[in-house]
Amino acid sequence: MRYLFYLCLLALLILLPGCTQMLSVDGKPNSNLAAYHGDLDAVLLQGFHWTSHNSTMHWWDIISQNSSVIADAGFSAVWFPPPSDAASDEGYLPRQWYNLNSKYGTKEELKNAITALHNRGVKAIADIVINHRVGTYNWADFSNPAFDNNSKAVTRDDEWSQGTGDYDTGDGYAAARDLDHTYYDVQNKIKNWLLWLKNDIGFDGWRYDYVKGYSPYYTGLYNIYTSPYLSVGELWPDITGDYYASGNNVNYHRQKLMDWIDGTGGNSMVFDFTTKWQLQLAVDRSEYWRLRDKEGKAIGAIGWWPTMSVTFIDNHDTGPSPGGGQNHWPFPSDKVEEGYAYILTHPGTPCVYWPHFFDWSPDLRNKIKTLISIRRETGITSSASLNIIAADNNKYVAEVNGRLIIKIGPDTTYSPPTNWAIWTK
Repeated sequence: MRYLFYLCLLALLILLPGCTQMLSVDGKPNSNLAAYHGDLDAVLLQGFHWTSHNSTMHWWDIISQNSSVIADAGFSAVWFPPPSDAASDEGYLPRQWYNLNSKYGTKEELKNAITALHNRGVKAIADIVINHRVGTYNWADFSNPAFDNNSKAVTRDDEWSQGTGDYDTGDGYAAARDLDHTYYDVQNKIKNWLLWLKNDIGFDGWRYDYVKGYSPYYTGLYNIYTSPYLSVGELWPDITGDYYASGNNVNYHRQKLMDWIDGTGGNSMVFDFTTKWQLQLAVDRSEYWRLRDKEGKAIGAIGWWPTMSVTFIDNHDTGPSPGGGQNHWPFPSDKVEEGYAYILTHPGTPCVYWPHFFDWSPDLRNKIKTLISIRRETGITSSASLNIIAADNNKYVAEVNGRLIIKIGPDTTYSPPTNWAIWTK
């Protein structure tokens, strides 16, 4: 047995055993179907931030130039920003789906970036914004592609007030027209566009934006039709009641994530917002007990269905970006290192944020690279076993996959007495 010590500054947390089944409201499995979750050992990179479109060179070229760095670090796939022409610089108000000349670069530069990654064994994931869309010149004069009936493609309860489709199957979105996914031609146009992105442009999978805006059934439908390498939905559940709740009092939050996966028929992963919530409270307040539920499992979605859960510290919405950004719900900046130590050694599929890896510091980049390497060496996958040894005010200690022990927190009884450490065997 050999021990590998890895150290750093502060705390981190969350855990989970190797559950691979869908959970119903009562917490019992109601399905064992699971698809489009990528390779079990995948590690993702969010390949942009909120201000990427402001870069001095086109963003697609930046991805191309860094393709070797990305591959050498051990990333399996890169999540691209929305690729289509849009009314917003960031791409989240899509206009013409088939027009791939955007603020991020040209269609040719996009294809070159995907090819550069593919040549190094890294897959490309497109950010798919299909809850809503803006017209070409007016409210709903959709083109490239147009729908058989543009008015019928818009839900009748949309703010435009001229939609003739069915009522919205999810939450409304005021900044653009809510598409009616029950309409056959909305479905057909989305299916055909996704197949074109896959077969002609080279994308391997999908990250679905704002999935609370339409029924999860349709995400499952589009995935069955297009067979992506992986699919992950951005379901950001509201936190109701006490923000500082823990234990069983946060089960409603992760249950919403489970219900959404269930609604897709088990055909899409979901971002683990519950883990982010409890992990950042745990490291910021030295409350590591938050990371273990009453059954001894990890407190987030990874505690219930790890193979369908994508863990993350920050993204373009929650965290900072160079020169500004959204910063809606940032992870404590002095605890980011501990956060990565947690998600990169635990079950679930971890996703690293571009600024943390490329912009913060060479030291943080090297530690993320080493953590990915340790994950590979010890065979940790999204379904790895997890045994939480301790979770209290001073520390979180867990054994993962029977080959790694991680400790986070100020407790100094472990050697070395650092704020986080990893031992492998």
